[in-house]
Amino acid sequence: MGRFNTDVALRWSDMDAFGHVNNNKFMVLLEEARVAMMFTQATDAGIPGFREGIVVARHEVDFLLPVVVPADARVELWVDRIGNSSFTFAYELFADDKLALRAKTVMVPYDVAEQRPRRVTEQERAFLEQWTE
Repeated sequence: MGRFNTDVALRWSDMDAFGHVNNNKFMVLLEEARVAMMFTQATDAGIPGFREGIVVARHEVDFLLPVVVPADARVELWVDRIGNSSFTFAYELFADDKLALRAKTVMVPYDVAEQRPRRVTEQERAFLEQWTE
């Protein structure tokens, strides 16, 4: 299938003293994209596991252009790698159709009751595979 696309809202409060979106606010925008895919899209597909427990293990971000508010922003998200107990999302964030950020996030399914990581289920793997390029 390829990339999952979602619009994200920039807020005036996202800007820092230099007049552009602060670097830590981008993490919230990427989170909004992940939530749209893993919670809404996956739940609609009958896969509740991510909603029941998932944690971020690592972020890697390349800031390419400053972004100012207002701007039309969207995140394109896809699965870069699927392992046995983790997977990696890759992202591109566009502001007014200009590539402003590239990032990757390693995600780990998590058993909240047991307080430990768990393996990716076959159902989750099948869902994630549709978003690989």
